[in-house]
Amino acid sequence: MLIEQDILNRLREVIDPEIGLNIVDLGLIYSIEMNAKNQVHVKMTLTTPGCPMHDAMSTWALRAVETTPGVAGASVEVVWDPPWNPAMMTAFAKKQLGWG
Repeated sequence: MLIEQDILNRLREVIDPEIGLNIVDLGLIYSIEMNAKNQVHVKMTLTTPGCPMHDAMSTWALRAVETTPGVAGASVEVVWDPPWNPAMMTAFAKKQLGWG
């Protein structure tokens, strides 16, 4: 049975190359929706709308979700509302950056 934690674990393998931390701990994943047919839709953001890695990171996230065992199909939507801010990071990410 597919669970959200499986998808989050796979998304933790996607690293923001400019910061060096995964997109889950950075707080870039806003929501994960799954339906009864194991289709998954992820809403995510980036640290800044002008991020030069926009296309690459959303593609990496999509591939991570698609390769999660049990996922029948996936889509990733990049959203800008609410805007990302450092408070969205996990304690782990803040510690890694020396902020906590």
